[in-house]
Amino acid sequence: MQDAIRVLAGECAVRYEHGGETERVLRGDVVVVVKPDDTVLVHDADGYQPAAWLTRPGVVRYTRDAGGFRIDAADGDERLVVESATEHGDAHYPASPAGPPVGTCDCGGAFVRDGGRVVCVDCREQYAIPRDAAVVDETCGDCGLPRIRVERGAAVTACLDRECEPIADAVRAALDWTCRCGGRLAVESDRGLHAVCADCGSRFRLPRGTEAGDCECGLPAVQTADGRRCLDADCERAPQSL
Repeated sequence: MQDAIRVLAGECAVRYEHGGETERVLRGDVVVVVKPDDTVLVHDADGYQPAAWLTRPGVVRYTRDAGGFRIDAADGDERLVVESATEHGDAHYPASPAGPPVGTCDCGGAFVRDGGRVVCVDCREQYAIPRDAAVVDETCGDCGLPRIRVERGAAVTACLDRECEPIADAVRAALDWTCRCGGRLAVESDRGLHAVCADCGSRFRLPRGTEAGDCECGLPAVQTADGRRCLDADCERAPQSL
């Protein structure tokens, strides 16, 4: 995927097909936008919604000749064809994710939040973060990057760069939990964070929330967005609200 948007303009014929049948034919002066993920949008003079579009097609073919340009986008049984009769323009423009600003990159560009990642709009450096993480108004003392805050049994902060300061390390330092068997629960990182007992082999995924006392079964309880619950999601002794 290229970090650029292609913009073409012209007096065009637009055809949308589904299942081999032509469902829509349009003609007029339009602007065609081809996004970095290959989404094709055809805009006319009216409103904000495209007159025709195809989202993330599997194939986009672009050709041109003396008469102008042709875009042929297909995805499964959908097809969008745009042919210019008169071409008004053809250009490429830089494109990046647009999101709330959350700090400054080493290159001087702005970091923005884009779902489960933080991206620099200038150099395109990016860092994956948990979707429930909050980027806080602090910087890492080692590398200078912004810090993030997550709740995994305890509320902890860590560097945006997991190689610099893993979230798992911050959670390990914050939690001192005991298994129902009496053994110590260690924190392991394996496709998410888990509390693991070396004595009995119990393994529990750390939920999003903070410690809220103990469950009747002997495990820690956690206060989550959906209420107070046992660390063991299958525990039959649901803890009562504090």
